[in-house]
Amino acid sequence: MFVTKYQESSLTKGLGEISLPKWRLLEEEVSLPVAVLYQSRIDNNLNWMQKFANAYGVKLAPHGKTTMTPALFRQQQAAGAWGITLATAPQVVAAAAHGCKRIIMANQLVGKQNMRLIASVLNDPEAEFYCLVDSIAQVQQLAAFFAETELTLKVLIEVGVNGGRCGCRTPEQVKAVVNEIALHPCIALAGIEVYEGVIHGENAQAQIHDFLTAVITICHDLITQNAFDTEQVILTGAGSAWYDVVASTFAEATLHPSIIPVIRPGCYLIHDTGIYLDAQNDVMARNSVACDLGGDLQSALEVWAYVQSIPEPGHVIIGMGKRDVAFDAGLPTPALHYRPAQPTTESRQQNLPTAAPKEWQVTAVMDQHAFLSCPTNSDIAVGDMIAFSSSHPCLTFDKWKHIAVINDEYHVTQLLNTYF
Repeated sequence: MFVTKYQESSLTKGLGEISLPKWRLLEEEVSLPVAVLYQSRIDNNLNWMQKFANAYGVKLAPHGKTTMTPALFRQQQAAGAWGITLATAPQVVAAAAHGCKRIIMANQLVGKQNMRLIASVLNDPEAEFYCLVDSIAQVQQLAAFFAETELTLKVLIEVGVNGGRCGCRTPEQVKAVVNEIALHPCIALAGIEVYEGVIHGENAQAQIHDFLTAVITICHDLITQNAFDTEQVILTGAGSAWYDVVASTFAEATLHPSIIPVIRPGCYLIHDTGIYLDAQNDVMARNSVACDLGGDLQSALEVWAYVQSIPEPGHVIIGMGKRDVAFDAGLPTPALHYRPAQPTTESRQQNLPTAAPKEWQVTAVMDQHAFLSCPTNSDIAVGDMIAFSSSHPCLTFDKWKHIAVINDEYHVTQLLNTYF
């Protein structure tokens, strides 16, 4: 029997991925609702983004917070990723425990217990870890802790924009943080980091380019001043919306030979049919390198659920809700429709799922239910299976302990454990 989202069994406990008999999704050998990944689409996305990074000569350190699935981290690294990016100390510990050696924590490290967690990772002599700093106060707190550990913490100075998230706002602030780092032997300055995704508006592309150009100048100035404590200097940016602008700006600049340019998109691996589809369409419209690669990213995640009730014509209740699928950036979208074989059916050979009619729309979601509106004459029945795509894959993944991987015949081939 399929392991449900709530179970922790001997089959899954402590493991990152489990090979399974090919349980047949369409023959109801899997408990629904279930979140599934298409391996063929994952493979496509892995190869597409790695080719993109290679075309611009930048390294890829994809953000792992999207999936928090170490088995997928390993696939990204096997495809050529330089490292993995994470957001919190517990996420870093989970990734390190599953073999990730080069990690960027694209966030400030604050608080003693979080520092203890990172110190436990740094006790591995093979670990290569970077976190962000943006204030004198934070550097002093880090130094007070790590001076007692005999460990060296590598940091990247974050440069931000007014009204945005974290980060130094001016070159003067950067200089002050650099001077403070120089006072503490246990803190090693290893590079510069930005997050351009907080820049919005009609002129966002030009603003991002100008922002990155200014940051590159800061980085070069610091190299000239011998401010960095490492031979190689990390210069990193790029979320999932503007990675092409970051990569092209890095590639256009004449970077110092010591600089390693790194981009950090995360959602490309899963993609979606909402906000990241829109963002990727913009990339394809403005970036010739992306177009010349051939193909495109594919939405790899679906949540399958049953039609549970049809209490009124055209008003369908689905056994899936806020506990199962993202709803923060748009409601889930019906993608596929399938009617399982009935007990009286002689043959077990069934047709493949068909595309769900465009007129079918989710209008609301509750904790465990979704409301689907459809024409009153629709061919839909209690017990039918519907696959839903969604927007913002991060907030579907974090609802599941186990993600099922399926092949193109809808057979479950693996269970992947998540570590949220």
